[in-house]
Amino acid sequence: MGIGSGIFLIALGAILAFAIRADVWWLDVHTVGWVLILAGATILFSVLWFWNDRRRRARTVIVEENKLAHPAQVCPPPAEPPTPPC
Repeated sequence: MGIGSGIFLIALGAILAFAIRADVWWLDVHTVGWVLILAGATILFSVLWFWNDRRRRARTVIVEENKLAHPAQVCPPPAEPPTPPC
């Protein structure tokens, strides 16, 4: 479940709690609406909480430095070309 499902539950709960005027004898539609609103808000806040925690951990930078056991071989400078005899 993510942000979309939390918003969907809040919207569906608001419709049931405020817009529907049905009278069902075995179900209180307004209470079901409020329960859905609370469930959607809980999902939304928990997802945002975990995203914030992940963002905080992602900022940690680990720098690893590798050093060679022996220095790199350096090539000697090229020899000068022989001078032609005069």
